[in-house]
Amino acid sequence: MKHDFTIAERDLDGIPAFLLVAQRRSFRAAAAELGVSPSALSQTIKALEARLGIALFHRTTRSVGLTEAGERLLEHARPAMAGLREALDAARSLSGRPSGLLRINASRGVIASLIGPVLPSFFAAHPEVEVEVFADDGFTDIVDGGFDAGFRLGESLQADMVAVRVSPPFRFVVVGAPDYFARRGRPTSPEELKQHDCIRFRQMSSQGIYRWELERDGHAFEVAVDGPLIVNDTAVSIAASLDGIGLSYVAEPLVEQMVEEGRLELVLQGYMPQTPGIFLYYPNRSHALPKLRAFVAHMRRALADYMKAREGLGEGRKRLPGG
Repeated sequence: MKHDFTIAERDLDGIPAFLLVAQRRSFRAAAAELGVSPSALSQTIKALEARLGIALFHRTTRSVGLTEAGERLLEHARPAMAGLREALDAARSLSGRPSGLLRINASRGVIASLIGPVLPSFFAAHPEVEVEVFADDGFTDIVDGGFDAGFRLGESLQADMVAVRVSPPFRFVVVGAPDYFARRGRPTSPEELKQHDCIRFRQMSSQGIYRWELERDGHAFEVAVDGPLIVNDTAVSIAASLDGIGLSYVAEPLVEQMVEEGRLELVLQGYMPQTPGIFLYYPNRSHALPKLRAFVAHMRRALADYMKAREGLGEGRKRLPGG
């Protein structure tokens, strides 16, 4: 059987751009991710449409949708592009040397606290690896999104993924600024949250407002809070609490230093739930890639160093008078 592997190079022009616009449903978001201007990206897509002789997107001032032709192209091009990417990675893996582009999906809080601090030493150790970090506070399917790995809370992991712990267990906590408590008092029970200004969080995946998850006598429950400010970024929520706008519900490691410095204070500590921690996860077949193996090993060493430093800090505190 004769196989035709001939394809004009120009026929592939614009396909990666098309896939990204189709995934994001936004020329602006896709352009920002690609590092080009929206107008340049639009011209790339128009050139692809001109070669195909048919429109791929419905464009309005508020939305971007796929035409029937766009849906058809997406259906066939996405798995084909994923297969080509896997083929290239498989070929590179035979060298045994970490190299190539490593695409990582993670929430903004994880990027700031876990990924960012270890990247300088990782790049120094593996100069042939490029890392793309995509900020995502939703629950994107990393396989469908073309990512090599992701970071997620332990209770949210998919069963068919390989998971590597990269943080110790921690609590979610409610915090506020001292001047806020001076003005409004301190809630002593979850029911009293209704009397307070709480900074609400809009979830990217569902677009719904997150209900604060608390515990009482070992039983989990949710509280719908109210307040003048809605955000979709944890850093913005923390900054608003520092400014005295209201109470925030956040992962404790993100505010530990601020609490130690007295800039924020904890409340309702007896009701705070604990999570198993953050895990690096990836499809089982991906572990053969040297770039991913190198990153996993580096994250493990970084966690070990962090835990040693934390234990040393704890011993130092015990030696303090009255500690």
